[in-house]
Amino acid sequence: MVNFTILAGGYDVFIASYLFNSDAGSLSVTGRYTSGANPSWITPGINNRSILYATNEDPSGALQSFTVTPDGVLSSAINTISSGGDSPAFATALSTGQAAVMNYNSGDGRIVPLTDDGLGFDDFAPSAALIKFPVPTAPTSEGVSHPHMALEHGEEIFIPDLGGDMIWRLSQNNGNWAITGSIPQPPSSGPRHIAILGDRLLTLHELASTLTVQPIPASPNGTSEIIDQVSIIPDETPAGASYAAAEILIPKTTSKFTTPYIYVSNRNVGTQDPSGKGDSIAIFELVDVGTPNENLKLIRQVFTGLDQIRGMEIGLEENGGDEFLIAAGVAGSAGTVVYRRVDGGSNLEEIARNLDIPTRTSFIWL
Repeated sequence: MVNFTILAGGYDVFIASYLFNSDAGSLSVTGRYTSGANPSWITPGINNRSILYATNEDPSGALQSFTVTPDGVLSSAINTISSGGDSPAFATALSTGQAAVMNYNSGDGRIVPLTDDGLGFDDFAPSAALIKFPVPTAPTSEGVSHPHMALEHGEEIFIPDLGGDMIWRLSQNNGNWAITGSIPQPPSSGPRHIAILGDRLLTLHELASTLTVQPIPASPNGTSEIIDQVSIIPDETPAGASYAAAEILIPKTTSKFTTPYIYVSNRNVGTQDPSGKGDSIAIFELVDVGTPNENLKLIRQVFTGLDQIRGMEIGLEENGGDEFLIAAGVAGSAGTVVYRRVDGGSNLEEIARNLDIPTRTSFIWL
């Protein structure tokens, strides 16, 4: 496939659509579609990419549903419900026919049943009640819960809590979701986003800018030791830099990409390098799995020219899009960039960049 349509959320009042032509090496904006305030996180429907959900990351907090055509034309909002809290920074559709939305500032979230068409929200279902996460009391914590993601794993949902240095485990009891366990994380690390590779849990920690790996503990309250913990920050940093890790991606292996490389994004929230080389995407490999030497091996740092890479996404295997990674900064004016995964995925080669919209925060490949 040559042409790819990509949607992008951001801190504004619209969702953008892009057309990426892989042969021409071009990336162009094809539309800006009105949404609620700050659709910072967008996510597709389960097995239905003609449906899109978007957070409204502001104090009144909302979750919206839209339809989208294959060429990226977005409808007006079909339905909107309250997220139940302040500044939802993440949402995702679940295989259970529900949508999860997590409120960063108020330390809570909802898991709301969807209607059969995937566009409506059963706002008053008992299972849609607000889930409050415990206020952390450890002196090393931020003193407030900051749930930042929801990851479905079997019959559980894992919630990394950046403010509490904890990953909460949610399970359904009589149809209602509740906290049934937890996976403690290193003090002051700030777990932001997580990914699963086989029976390993990989956690990206915003406050420490570290990546950790550990076995997934048995449900609901099993324990496991962290096998390895590594910094994702580049060796050379500009004066006045301050780092806050953001995103982790582990695309599944294919005949073309046989190694499950781990892509994590750096955000320098301090002083940027005056050379303009910007923030990096660090590429790791989990090696010697299951042996005493199991560790996270840094393959390389790819500098992007972007300022604070909050969101990035790899395309779909079904149309060849998994050859490409798109990323953008949440600050500055470096726009959006598409990379080709080369050398089996161990490196990134810039293919296209668009500066029309200075910043974006999340992406969906159609």
